[in-house]
Amino acid sequence: MRAPWTVDALNALGREEFAAAVGWVFEHSPWVAERAWASRPFADVDALHRAMVAQVAAASKEEQLALLGAHPDLATRARVSEASAAEQAGVGLDRLTPEEFSRFEEWNRAYRDKFGYPFLFAVKGSTKHLILRALGERLASPKEQEFQEALRQVYRIARFRLEDAVGTGG
Repeated sequence: MRAPWTVDALNALGREEFAAAVGWVFEHSPWVAERAWASRPFADVDALHRAMVAQVAAASKEEQLALLGAHPDLATRARVSEASAAEQAGVGLDRLTPEEFSRFEEWNRAYRDKFGYPFLFAVKGSTKHLILRALGERLASPKEQEFQEALRQVYRIARFRLEDAVGTGG
């Protein structure tokens, strides 16, 4: 299936239209796209992703924490964005055994209590078992190290979403 946007088409959009087109790739944080818009024209998806990542990196700690907090817990039964639901279903997080669901629920709560935002993991290409193992391991991380890892995971999630949303044809 061909992505609905090309980089050239995105480059031609005004700020609001651009944010509407790709603002969703950073979960509930269209400000990232709004700020990256000023870096147009983008040569390709890599350049677009770099510009968006640069905006998050330059944002205040409060904005970064809000971005992390905008993501849902993994394997939750709560309502999540369409993109998150599809990503989680793609690796089986919508088909957990009661024991797996209980473990995710317990560790997600412990993670959020310790770090103040949900556990973030770019699930594409992974499995529910690898994700659960990573959650257990990362619970032991120091706060600043985990903050940086959470941002790296958000950048990976955004990259996967951009690849799905933007065609490679110019």
